[in-house]
Amino acid sequence: MGAMRYIIIGAGAVGGAIGGRLAAGGHQVVLVARGAHAAAMRADGLRLDTPEESLRLELPVVEGPEEVTLGPEDVLILAVKVQDSVAALNAWAHRPVAGGGTAGERLPLLCAQNGVAGERLALRRFRRVVAVCLWLPAQYLTPGRVVAPCSPLTGILHLGPYPEQPSPQDAFLTETLAPIAADLERSRFLARLAPDVARWKYAKLLGNLANSLEAVCGPLGEDERLPDIYARVRAEGEAVLAAAGIGYVSEQEERELRAGRMDMLPVPDTDFRAGSSWQSLRRGAGSIEADYLNGEIVLLGRLHGVATPWNETLQRLANVFAAAGRPAGSLPVDELIREAPATQAG
Repeated sequence: MGAMRYIIIGAGAVGGAIGGRLAAGGHQVVLVARGAHAAAMRADGLRLDTPEESLRLELPVVEGPEEVTLGPEDVLILAVKVQDSVAALNAWAHRPVAGGGTAGERLPLLCAQNGVAGERLALRRFRRVVAVCLWLPAQYLTPGRVVAPCSPLTGILHLGPYPEQPSPQDAFLTETLAPIAADLERSRFLARLAPDVARWKYAKLLGNLANSLEAVCGPLGEDERLPDIYARVRAEGEAVLAAAGIGYVSEQEERELRAGRMDMLPVPDTDFRAGSSWQSLRRGAGSIEADYLNGEIVLLGRLHGVATPWNETLQRLANVFAAAGRPAGSLPVDELIREAPATQAG
């Protein structure tokens, strides 16, 4: 491939951080966003705030695929929440690519999302799917502004083909991954080619089980009981993965890779309190990713006969909060414990 252009489908926290860093690294980027966020970036550019600097990046901003003429050098990065994937995939998969064929037939699609379900959704519509395990703390609360608080690297991305073993007669995907990783490496990321990317993604899933807990009750450090509740939530996840025969990397291996590479540091005018689900409630997004985080554990538990009452409770509460527009972190911990079945709270 020649010089690639990166089309960021969903330029919120993760997509804005990836797109902003790629653009600052000299790469061609198109941001896809809607509403007030799109309007703010069109008017004043993307503001990307990091511990070292505040960047103002003037980039093309579109609201949908009909505003872009796709070419064979384009790379699509899907950064919407998993619950919004189907609509985005349907909108982009059948768009024509210059020279013939469609995006779904010709272009690589990177699933830069939490959870493990996005790649399977994408593979129904795209031939060349890349799984991405994201270690990328980022915040999007204000239209036009994305905060990426880690340094010296903005994040670590593990990239691998989905499914893990590409067919031998189709080398396009593996030939494309290396230059994509190289572009990310030049843009303040560690981009690792990981044939075992699923092991990293399932480890990340276990960590993301705290997202709903933070969303409804607040950051784990704000109540001494929350870390213990998260430990129970995670224990259910580990039991489910063991029953399903799904492997994942250890917490120690994760810590060793991150050490000295991405430390979370203060960013001016930023209160970086919690993760993506908490941010969804703060923005009043109306939906939340709990069905694909805690809900993934619930699904596997039902398939393999493992009880997951804590994850079921958090999945339900997070969705109630999102639908009702309840404020992030507004559920007292005592009320969460009362919501849990008696077998959980003991």
